[in-house]
Amino acid sequence: MNAILIKLFATALTLSQVTTRPDAVRTQFDPFTDRAEVVRLLRDGCAHMRKAFDIEDINLDELITTAMEDPSSVAGPAAPKILHGLNLDELNTSYKQFCKGENPAISPFNAREVIEFYDNATKDLPTAEALRDKALPGMTRILDGAGKPFAETFEPNGRRLVVPITAVPNLVQKAFIAAEDKRFESHHGIDERGVIRAFIGNLASPGRPAGGSTITQQVVKNLSVGDDVTYERKIREMIVASRLERILTKPQILGLYLNGIYLGRGAYGIEMAAQSYFGKSVGQLTLPEAALLAGMPKGPNFYSPDKYPERARERRAYVLARLKEDGTITEAEMNAAVNADLGLKPVDATRRDSGFYVVDYLNREARTFAGVDSLTAGSFTVRSTINAGLQRAVESALQDGLANYERSTGRQSYTGPELNLADSIRRIQAATPAPEGAVQTAPGVTGARVEPAKPEVKPGAKATRPKVAAAPQAKPVWLRALESSRPTLYDVHWPVAVVLEAGRGPVKVGLADGRTAILDPGIARNRLQLYDVVRVKLTEGRGAARAQLRVRANVQGAALVLENQTGRILAMAGGFSYPMSQLNRVTQAVRQPGSTLKPLTYLAALNAGLQPNTLVLDSPVTLPPIGGAGDSWSPKNYEGGGSGPTTLRRGLEFSKNLVTARLLQGGIAPKAPASLKRVCDIALEAQIYAECEPYYPFVLGAQPVRMLDLAGFYAAVANEGARPASYALESVERDGKALYTHAPREPVRIGSADRVAFYQLKTMLQGVTQHGTAAALSKVSAYVAGKTGTSENENDAWFAGFTNEITVVVWVGYDNADGSRKTLGRGQTGGHVSVPIASNILQAAWANGVPKTPLRGPSPEARPFIADLPIDPHSGQRVAGGGFLEHFRTSGDGKMADTQFRLVPRETLYAMRPDAEDGDLNGAEDGASVAGDYYGTMTGERPAPDPLDPFGERQPPRSRRAQGDLDSYGQDAYRPWPGQTARSPFGDEEVRRPRRRDPDYLFGEDPGY
Repeated sequence: MNAILIKLFATALTLSQVTTRPDAVRTQFDPFTDRAEVVRLLRDGCAHMRKAFDIEDINLDELITTAMEDPSSVAGPAAPKILHGLNLDELNTSYKQFCKGENPAISPFNAREVIEFYDNATKDLPTAEALRDKALPGMTRILDGAGKPFAETFEPNGRRLVVPITAVPNLVQKAFIAAEDKRFESHHGIDERGVIRAFIGNLASPGRPAGGSTITQQVVKNLSVGDDVTYERKIREMIVASRLERILTKPQILGLYLNGIYLGRGAYGIEMAAQSYFGKSVGQLTLPEAALLAGMPKGPNFYSPDKYPERARERRAYVLARLKEDGTITEAEMNAAVNADLGLKPVDATRRDSGFYVVDYLNREARTFAGVDSLTAGSFTVRSTINAGLQRAVESALQDGLANYERSTGRQSYTGPELNLADSIRRIQAATPAPEGAVQTAPGVTGARVEPAKPEVKPGAKATRPKVAAAPQAKPVWLRALESSRPTLYDVHWPVAVVLEAGRGPVKVGLADGRTAILDPGIARNRLQLYDVVRVKLTEGRGAARAQLRVRANVQGAALVLENQTGRILAMAGGFSYPMSQLNRVTQAVRQPGSTLKPLTYLAALNAGLQPNTLVLDSPVTLPPIGGAGDSWSPKNYEGGGSGPTTLRRGLEFSKNLVTARLLQGGIAPKAPASLKRVCDIALEAQIYAECEPYYPFVLGAQPVRMLDLAGFYAAVANEGARPASYALESVERDGKALYTHAPREPVRIGSADRVAFYQLKTMLQGVTQHGTAAALSKVSAYVAGKTGTSENENDAWFAGFTNEITVVVWVGYDNADGSRKTLGRGQTGGHVSVPIASNILQAAWANGVPKTPLRGPSPEARPFIADLPIDPHSGQRVAGGGFLEHFRTSGDGKMADTQFRLVPRETLYAMRPDAEDGDLNGAEDGASVAGDYYGTMTGERPAPDPLDPFGERQPPRSRRAQGDLDSYGQDAYRPWPGQTARSPFGDEEVRRPRRRDPDYLFGEDPGY
């Protein structure tokens, strides 16, 4: 028996059962004992079918004869593949045998083969009950900290918002019924007339076969049996659809259909489509909007109003004509809707381009705290802590900063465009409205019928089609192609541009807003092709806009903004671009923090009783092996030597490795191993590490750290020792019921150091931003404190800092995925690479609702134990007045421990004076002037009094500006450290000196910033 005929008979057996005995459909037959039963069912089915067509006064015999007049159209090379090899004589003989009651001498029918095919097709058939109880894949909505929509997350084919059928207006329901299944209310799951008519149409016309599916069948196809274009699927679909009609009402089935269908723009279901196309809920759809969406299931791509607006208008007109024919709308309403504008919401407005790392993090937190397998496993409402505006700005700042680094170092490379629109443009140009009555197919459309259809007209009725008004001025084809494209780096915040004219010189490009611009191709010169899509930076001016090429960075980075008091994560960027790498470097990676870990050692020293003016020798030191085993440790500064005695404050401000190491030698505890243990204890209590490796380079940031944990410590410094627990997930709800709600927690105090030590450290970290290694922030140092860091060989560049309200941490470096460590290059330090990024993030935070307030003074608890006294900022020596206002620890009764010479005795200091004679103090009682003079001689600087209080509590008289105490920004007048770079506060005008500014390098050459 012919293979195709076997499949047709198996399908006919299914159709016969579901139409004549829907309550007793058999899914298995015996190939030998049930042959007569199968013949009887086929004859009953054909009789039913002929009767159904008699109702419409349609001659089925004539239709079949007409379809078979040109056999080549069915069996020839132009015929649909599904009918290739069909013997028309056998088909006609079979039709007469089962539908006309004839008994041919030689019948092509073989019951055994038909039964075997049918039994195999119905094996493991899904149950209608499972479909009834099936929960449609849904979309989870993520809200930002203000309760506004921030992001969506969903499984493939699951971007939907399920709504009850009662929420769908009657007009919308009728529009879909009119377009897809006009006998929906009367049939029992299968429209036999539609099936036969589709079959005859397939015989008469080549191309993709039509299916004649009802809405019930489409529900089964979409949600149960799949959309394979096979007879097996059609058989299964009809049986399950028939059974579904017995257990669900028509409104329930229509609800499943309207919530399940795909309608383009990534939207599944009527509610998601209404929001994606029109920015409104389904309950607010107008007549033309409802008709446009109702025309989409036939071919979401073919009738896409974004790609093919003319087709969409024609299809909308067809739906409106059907509604008018059914009496749902008047002719006037139809004509007005036909000529209405499409009224589409821009495609870009429906796409998220920010927060992908955040959504991943929220998903992990939801699994941990809310007990959900995944946020894509259902429809949840997730409330987050994210500041949406700041989140986008942080991503932009990081992307710009990484690109700027590569441009400035010559490491930028062009590897090609993100995509090319040539093929898409050709398809759009080739697409023209189909001639009326023609059957067309849409390339790339799977499982969708795409031929333009006419309203069905009853015999004797006159067909009318509404006249479609001329469409408004069409967009340029390149713009339509761009709007329907999806750039590879969909979260990069540089504008896209389409190359319209490529040449040796400037390149003409088209922008997403329809304008054109002149592009400087830079490193891509002579490599751009027509219709390449590239990223640009725009410069507005007179005439056409100017654009500069931007290429994706190979270097990586991460950034975090944390609220100090609550631990709320306001923004998180885990890398340059999520599509390039899903590794979240804020929460899933550890890197050497370099000098950003040094504040731990200084905190331990301050807590041990040292004062910020304590002198420490910036000179070579060797620390003995820990436990008597291993090697001793001899760290070095970047410049290889040292600058002699310096204050504790300046050692931190200018990130002196030797000063940090010497604090272990008597500055914290009598012995270096005991000092190291105290630093480790603070690190453990601050939850920077789960365990601390006992080796000296730890104090210089040799042990890798997670950014999120480092941020918690800096937030604790801002809070005078109270460390917040960071979090981003506020709550998870499902169907209005809370599954998880974050319980507010007070920050936990780090008991290894008291408030006074934390406050003193805060003032010293402000000095870093005033005139130290982060001096690029000197314009805003009254509001910001922090520390730069650079790891060995400049593999990692950091900045960690805080304001009263937030902590900002930035890291830049190359991933070590291949086991190697790639350097950022000579001079690419935390201050040079990460501080500019942090500066932009801080500005964005203040622009997005974070208060900008001067750093607070000591808390009421710490204030009684702090005395503010003027000192010479270079020597640390007390002065009578007019100096830098330092913050000293007292015992609470006004007594203050003077530790200035605890680590560097006066005798040592004076002995270091090149022209000193024993006992020659020039008669000075306290050594102030002598020590100050000698200090200035040793460092090559003369001490310059600085009256500026780090927290703005005492402002100097304006007359002192003339004496050079303040620079042009009213900041601290510290002169550059010897060998460092002099520059303006934001690095606009750098003058290179022989040495760099920030000695952060771990063991030898100190990379500085």
